[in-house]
Amino acid sequence: MTVAQEIKKLREQVATLHAELPRNELVVWTAGNVSARVPGEDLLVIKPSGVSYDEITPENMVVTDLDGKLVEGDLSPSSDTAAHAYVYRHMPEVGGVVHTHSTYATAWAARAEPIPCVLTMIADEFGGEIPVGPFALIGDDSIGRGIVATLRAGRSRAVLMQNHGPFTVGPDARAAVKAAVLCEDVARTVHIARQLGEPVPIPRQHVDSLFDRYQNVYGQEPRA
Repeated sequence: MTVAQEIKKLREQVATLHAELPRNELVVWTAGNVSARVPGEDLLVIKPSGVSYDEITPENMVVTDLDGKLVEGDLSPSSDTAAHAYVYRHMPEVGGVVHTHSTYATAWAARAEPIPCVLTMIADEFGGEIPVGPFALIGDDSIGRGIVATLRAGRSRAVLMQNHGPFTVGPDARAAVKAAVLCEDVARTVHIARQLGEPVPIPRQHVDSLFDRYQNVYGQEPRA
């Protein structure tokens, strides 16, 4: 597949995946974004800034380099492009990044409090608590630096950037969107649990076992 063909495919995938954010009530208005790394290239595909989710199409997705500079497209890239680009530069295993302001996860971020590992779903998907990253201003790669430093300290695919909201990563954009959906779901459930009392943490050895099974055994084997 040529680079042009790969970009065309990713434009379609990223545009389609953006629909999952309002469908799962993770965003309002034009907030939030999904990006995907172009395999083998120092490029990414991302949502343009300030475009309504109803108006997103493969054609208006934009392509930038890994410094956030526009390479292809007629619209300005998302204001979070610098953060996405920094993640791709410094975490080569990441193929997709998602940012939302989903209500419950962002509420935890506003308290600068990690989501404790008190549910098997948290152990399965995130391998432990969902950590909090440092406060950083939008506009340069400060947010990206905070994301990378926080995620490198553990195995979570989500980080709650303080006073801002969640960022999630994955080996591809679909996996990053899944992590964003599950992050909001567990943020809500743990919040409700705390209204009833103190949630019970899962012992570390069980977290490790659950994470290993979910990441390596769960699901269908690829067909030959």
